[in-house]
Amino acid sequence: MSSEMFNPNPTIFAPTKAKKTANVYAKPHSLWLDDGERTEDEDFDQSDEPEGIDQDEIFELIRSISDPEHRSMTLEQLAVVSAPQITFNSKYPDRITVEFTPTVPHCGMSTFIGLSIRVRLLRSLPQRFKVDIRVKPGSHQSEHALNKQLNDKERVAAALENPALLEVLEQCLSTAGHASHEH
Repeated sequence: MSSEMFNPNPTIFAPTKAKKTANVYAKPHSLWLDDGERTEDEDFDQSDEPEGIDQDEIFELIRSISDPEHRSMTLEQLAVVSAPQITFNSKYPDRITVEFTPTVPHCGMSTFIGLSIRVRLLRSLPQRFKVDIRVKPGSHQSEHALNKQLNDKERVAAALENPALLEVLEQCLSTAGHASHEH
């Protein structure tokens, strides 16, 4: 990975308030989300329908990923990702499109950003979800090539076999799911 800075002075945005997504069965002083203790008034969803997921839940999964170039900042703080950039296919609710906006049109880290979003969602979502990662139209000079690369299973698999790329990716994902870096 080169040490060239693509955006040496990025604009930083204040993170939004996190939505409350804690498991309803979480006990205040328990180590486990579900410690087996139930009260009579807890309702259970006995249906076989898979649980749905919404835009805010997807955003919670990716908002705190570190930027590969500015590791002390999150993708949310740099306005690379936002909840409105996450859409669901109305015909196929298990199809999700996540759009991201590079900080500059020539951003050389866009592949890492897209790959980190894809890996975070692959690790977090049930397998029934199909995720498309896209660069916001008009926001990158190599938009078409990036979109093709980020949604090609073989290219993604090859990237994840590269130890150097995987190390950078793991560093970016090490902050995922943690509270935002509020200053």
